[in-house]
Formats: sequence, structure tokens, C-alpha cells
Amino acid sequence: MTLAALVASFAWVAGWIRLPGASPALSAARLIDAFEGASGRHPGFRRNHAKGICVSGYFDSNGNGLALSRASVFERGRTPVVGRFSAPGGNPSEDDAFTTVRSFALRFTTSDGEQWRTGMNSAPVFAVRTPEAVYEQQEAMQRDHRTGRADPARLDAFFARHPETGALRNWLANHPPSSAFYDASYYSINAFRFTNARGDTRFVRWSVVPETPYAPSAARADVAHDPDFLAHGLRTRLQKHPARWQLMLTPADPGDPVDDATRAWPPERELHRVDAGTLVITRAQAQIDGACRDINFDPVVLPTGISPSDDPLLAARSAAYAESFARRTQEQARANVR
Repeated sequence: MTLAALVASFAWVAGWIRLPGASPALSAARLIDAFEGASGRHPGFRRNHAKGICVSGYFDSNGNGLALSRASVFERGRTPVVGRFSAPGGNPSEDDAFTTVRSFALRFTTSDGEQWRTGMNSAPVFAVRTPEAVYEQQEAMQRDHRTGRADPARLDAFFARHPETGALRNWLANHPPSSAFYDASYYSINAFRFTNARGDTRFVRWSVVPETPYAPSAARADVAHDPDFLAHGLRTRLQKHPARWQLMLTPADPGDPVDDATRAWPPERELHRVDAGTLVITRAQAQIDGACRDINFDPVVLPTGISPSDDPLLAARSAAYAESFARRTQEQARANVR
């Protein structure tokens, strides 16, 4: 399949393309416009996850992941990674105390030149199922010019139209945000199709589980005084020793939802998860000139042995990330010309 055909197939699955006479398509540009409307326009920054910090390190594979995927990243050995910690939202000046979710993006680059890019959140489910609902959510979060805040009535109406948001809201209500980037677990949220060397295929979600025990942000005394405590805390930690997580691969059973990121799999699936190795972060850099600055963490950039599921959010994320990347890099280029 040609690259153009592949992109077109993703666009069709995600609903970006409409037949003649159908309702207008939700394009990546319209979706990113909605993010800008909700958080304001901040030239040169990502339109979502605007505030972040670059990191680098490596993944030590123990070989166990080959049972599920023939991807070379799972062969026994070490793979370098470049990543980025962040929090959702388009405001790069957001106080860390106001964030409820942590995010962790990674790019693995294997010795054969393949890449695996992934963006994970500290909550195991997503708010909504479709790109159209993401757009509606951003519209509902538009700030009133008089108060500077979103209208609670609009948000309540959105939640009423989308009861699937209850899964994430309930999870957040029972899981206070972590005190640091390095003591949170992170989840792929979407499912992906894994194929091993025998041709066996399973749908998989993955997570990275921290070596450092989780602690809620309320346990840190500096939270109330430092709006950037997440990045500062990570730098302090890495000056002493690396941060580590175990990469866990959780296969689905028949009947588990593999195209709906709002629905968690049964807890017993974790009994059969595969420990694929250790992720180690050794260094942090400011995002303005760090190694992650020019990386688009497109979740459908995948190695042989891993492919996207039919989850409509995957194609939408890919297209929206590309639009955001194009806008911010053009803005950076214009700023450098000046």
C-alpha cells in the first residue's frame, strides 16, 4: 500500500473524509482550531500538552515481548529513547497544581532504523470515543471572555450528551494526581494489533509502571509554592539517579473492546500481562531546545509487528498531531527569521 493510500485509509476510518452530499468533514485543522479556542493561541507550542520537558534514556528489553510481537524493539538488548513529560492543555504557563493528568510520550529507535512512537496518559481510559466528541468537548471548554473560565452549564450539557465521559471522571475522582512525573503509571489507552514471528495476532494495550511508589501531589509541600514542581522535581531526581518503569503488555481476550478508548478491560487481564523490560530515563532538558522539541509523537508511527487497531481516535490523533506540528514549526521558523 502506498503512503498516500495508507493515509487516506486512516482518514476514512477516523471520519475525516465524507462522501459528496454528506455533512461537512471534521478536519484536523478544525479540531486544532477548537483546541486553540479552548486554551488560547500560544505560537510555537504544541496545541495540546503545551507545557512539557524533554527526556532521554533507554529501554532494556528482556525478550519476553517477542511472545506477542516480532518488533525488534522487543528483542533482548538496549534501545535508545527520547521522550517528553507533559500535562494536557494548550497553555504552556499552566500551574502544575491545576493539572489532573500526567502524560508521557516516547520515541524508540531500533538498530535497524525502525521507530515506535507512543503517547501515554496517567489515566487508563480516555474521555470520549470519537474525534467528533473531542471537538465537542473543546467547544464546551471555550472560555467566557468575561470570566476567563469555561461555562459550567456548557460542560454539564456536554457530559449529559456523552455519558461515556463518566469512566474517566470517576477514575480521576478516585485517583488524585501524582506528586511527580516519575511516580505515575502511564497507559497507551488505545489498543494496537500485535503480531509475533509465528503470525499469531493479539490486541494489546500497554503501560509503564514506575519503580518509585506513587504519592499524591498533596503529599508534596512545594506544590503550593512552585507552579513548575513537576519539571523541577524530575530534574532534582535525575541529578541523583535515573527514573525507571517496567513496560507491561496486556493482551485482550475475545470480546474485549479494542476500538473504544473509554472502556477499560476487565481487571483480570492484568494477570496475563507480559513484562517486556525496563524503561530508564537518565536525562532531562528544557523543551525549547531539547531533543524532543522537533518530534511529532504520532501514535501510528509503529515498527513491524505492531499496527493500529480500528479505534477512530488513533487516526484522528495522527492527523491532529501533524497539524499541530506544522503550525508550531512554521511559527518557530518565522520567529527565527526575525
